[in-house]
Amino acid sequence: MNIILFGPPGAGKGTQAKYLVKKINGFQVSTGDMLRDEIKKNSQIGKKIINDMNDGKFVSDEIVNELIKKVIFDEKYKNKLIFDGYPRSLKQAKNLKTILESSNQKIDYIFFLNVEKEVIIKRVEKRKTLEKRSDDDSNIILKRYDTYMDMTRPVLDFYSKNSNFYEIDGALKIEQITAKIDAFLNV
Repeated sequence: MNIILFGPPGAGKGTQAKYLVKKINGFQVSTGDMLRDEIKKNSQIGKKIINDMNDGKFVSDEIVNELIKKVIFDEKYKNKLIFDGYPRSLKQAKNLKTILESSNQKIDYIFFLNVEKEVIIKRVEKRKTLEKRSDDDSNIILKRYDTYMDMTRPVLDFYSKNSNFYEIDGALKIEQITAKIDAFLNV
């Protein structure tokens, strides 16, 4: 079973992805984690990523798609993928569909965690204190939120027509969101 979790930065995708990893014995594909790993390695890609993130921009599709492709074609993750924060653009969504089809896979469920900006700000402030993430600056998050909402409208349109697309109020408590996801999965 392959699942997409998407929503703005701070929507709770990572929390739900971690839950789903345990629930279905899956593998979390977190582009955020992958990008932060590149930054930690201080690679050329990592330096480009940090500059983009600090400017409130999203990392180029080419970089992200290449990282995603490696995971999709890894046999140990086949049909166990939980995409956390990917795709973010229509180009990425179409790329994901193509890569999955070429590896004889598909997306089984798409969950959109819809959260208002004010809720995101509160969550990110709390996460910043608890997790000490460098990308959790309020001004950066606000810029990323606005960019996200602009970029993902086409992605929302692309997926919302599918019968396996579910919009969930991301302002709900973690347990309530998890219960809604469980009800849709029926596992």
